[in-house]
Amino acid sequence: MKASVRKEDCISCGVCVATCPEVFRFDDDGLAEAYQDPTAETIDAAKDARDSCPVSIIDIEE
Repeated sequence: MKASVRKEDCISCGVCVATCPEVFRFDDDGLAEAYQDPTAETIDAAKDARDSCPVSIIDIEE
């Protein structure tokens, strides 16, 4: 599984970071990034973060 964030469209709302901090965090510029790929234990939370993103910039490949 692979998670990615299209940073150029990030609005820094923090929903993904709050929903799944095991996969998402803020970079030095305050934009969300996927720093860890989802595991079997974190995939549901990562998908919740993707589905909750107000600008739909999170992709998860299984």
